[in-house]
This record gives sequence, C-alpha cells and structure tokens, in this order.
Amino acid sequence: MDESEDVPKDFIKLKSEKLSVDEVSELVISPNCGAVSLFIGTTRNNFEGKKVIHLEYEAYTSMAEMEIKKICRDIRQKWPSVKHIAMHHRLGVVPITEASVIIAVSSPHRTESLEAVMYCINTLKAFVPIWKKEIYEDEYSWKENKECFWANSEK
Repeated sequence: MDESEDVPKDFIKLKSEKLSVDEVSELVISPNCGAVSLFIGTTRNNFEGKKVIHLEYEAYTSMAEMEIKKICRDIRQKWPSVKHIAMHHRLGVVPITEASVIIAVSSPHRTESLEAVMYCINTLKAFVPIWKKEIYEDEYSWKENKECFWANSEK
C-alpha cells in the first residue's frame, strides 16, 4: 500500500450477520502502525445465576451510526496518532459465544490504540442507541447498560 493512500478511515457497520474478527482487524492494519488493539464482546451463557439462551439486539440505526461517528471524531481529538477505527455491532439474535461487538483501532504505538479501544466500548455503551434483550430459559429481560446516560439521568 502506498503510504500516501493510507489516510485515516472509520469503518462502521451494524449488521445481522455473524461478525468476523479477521475482517475487522484487517480493516485497520496500516504500514504506519505497530499496534492494532481489539475488543470483542461475546454472548455469555449466564447472568446472575440465570441460564442465558441468546441475546437479541435492536438499534435506532441512523442515530446509532451518527453517535458512533461522533465517538470516532472524539478519539481522533484525544489520540491524534490513531490511524484507523473499526466498530462493528451485530443486530438481531446473537448465540452464545458469538460476538456482539468488535472494535479495532490502529496506531503507531500500543498505548494510544489500547486507550482508544477502551474509550470506544465505554462510550458506545453510554451513548449509542442499541438495546440488548437477554433471553433465558423461561423469560427474557431488556438490559440497560450501567454506563447509559439516559437511564441514569432518570434515577
């Protein structure tokens, strides 16, 4: 790849198909970067002693994409050396052990990419209108993220 063509890019995707760690990590690789940091959020089989069957996600898609773009802009202000950012979130049914969200960030050095990935997931959970429903054996529950600003403002 010609280094002049390696301009910073943001890759945002909300989709119902299975997410690919390889696909997301490959999006952010750059010849100018020595670090690619990843966060993979997966569906676990339990919550507070209840057996989880699967998760279901819904989103206000256009607003979610707009909020994710804001997160990317914030990251570039806080960590100017960050090169590429990829944030993919699954919608619909997500079976046990499969990824609900994959975030990847590249930068010349590890500190910036690691900090940016943590900021990404925490800010996504706090501000992006994506809702999670946990399906148990005999019931279900809509979950709110403890980071979610609009849920906490009502308490």
